[in-house]
Amino acid sequence: MTVDVSQSRTEVGNYFVSNYPPFSQWKPEFVRQALDVLAQPPRVDDPLGLYLHIPFCRKRCLFCYFKVYTDKNASEIEVYLDALIKENELYSRSPAFQGRRLRFAYFGGGTPSYISDKQLRYLVEGLNRHVSWATAEEVTFECEPGTLHKAKLETLKDIGVTRLSLGIEHFDDEILAANGRAHLSPEVYRAYAWAREVDFPQINIDLIAGMMGETEEKWRDTVRRAIELQPDSVTIYQMELPYNTIISQDILKKGTQSPIADWTTKRGWLNYAFEEFLKHDYEIAGTDIVATKKKTCRFIYRDALWHGGDMIGLGVSSFSHFAGVNFQNAHNFEEYVRIINEGRLPIYRAVSLTPKQRLIREMVLQLKTGKLDTSYFQSKFAVDVWQEFRPVYEDLQAKHLVERNNGTIRLTRPGLLVVDHFLLDFFEPELRTVRYA
Repeated sequence: MTVDVSQSRTEVGNYFVSNYPPFSQWKPEFVRQALDVLAQPPRVDDPLGLYLHIPFCRKRCLFCYFKVYTDKNASEIEVYLDALIKENELYSRSPAFQGRRLRFAYFGGGTPSYISDKQLRYLVEGLNRHVSWATAEEVTFECEPGTLHKAKLETLKDIGVTRLSLGIEHFDDEILAANGRAHLSPEVYRAYAWAREVDFPQINIDLIAGMMGETEEKWRDTVRRAIELQPDSVTIYQMELPYNTIISQDILKKGTQSPIADWTTKRGWLNYAFEEFLKHDYEIAGTDIVATKKKTCRFIYRDALWHGGDMIGLGVSSFSHFAGVNFQNAHNFEEYVRIINEGRLPIYRAVSLTPKQRLIREMVLQLKTGKLDTSYFQSKFAVDVWQEFRPVYEDLQAKHLVERNNGTIRLTRPGLLVVDHFLLDFFEPELRTVRYA
């Protein structure tokens, strides 16, 4: 087994690992497996979360690969919100949901903050009639700075949001514009100041290393400005090129080279950010996350899901993981709404994981936190993961990408920077060469 982390150019088709088995293996013929686990008796002690996909945006970013819409009017948005409420109600009737409480909720997009204060309150009131997050430990809400005003942030605090995540991406206006972002830096500073005044328990900001037009000087300036804001946590992505981004489609259509910085450069920029944040009382909390030491930052959504917890995704194209089955909703707005209005769950593809696949899924995702506890896997799966995947781990160890100590497998700093380039080597042999999505 040879772990190849030598890839240089950022090519069309590059993805980060976010699930297992690969999405290309989720099939319509397996939908029955998802419906069957929802009909099982409830496991009331297991964590349960809710993901809500709000697919509306002011603009589609050139690097975006999510299901988003920029052409929906107010009435269409309200139709969609009604569908979310009805889908939540359908799940609440499932035998597997009875007696279970939500540990976390996550509003993702698209741009959740695109919808109005009135629409937000309408949605939350409707959702809470069936599955409430009144006692949830974490409610995360993603925001685009230009869609915010102080009253909307107060509404978010009022409906129970505990973790606000601002999609800043960069502070340079030329780079923001070149990559299709809807906001510019003045909106970033205004929105962040309001968020601090409203006083959310945790504020995260997102940055992206390697956007089109990025330079060493501009990246260092963006890191400096991010540190000046003193956010509670920062998620720092390395720019990728999934097939369905506008950038990728342009490359494929014109036969041009990728305009995105190569991986060596992006890793250097991510490492620079790590070093700068560490100098200012932050710690590394994952392969792409730093968190302040001045308060306790929690990542309940990530940690529960990556330890096999159940999460139901509501909305068009949303992903779910429930009782060892991965499934995804209908990928088209009109189809999603139609199926919901027919009183059916809009699941269109699924895959039931084998015990080995459950193990691999949790292991590769937990490695993205920077470390994993081998006793956890011994207890849950009766497997010594180091022995089970010995050739891969020994190769990683020889390359100084992981360290093993007292039952903990920990990624080194170089390992943190390249993690998504070696996780595929843990996949089952027949799944290492299939298209990921």
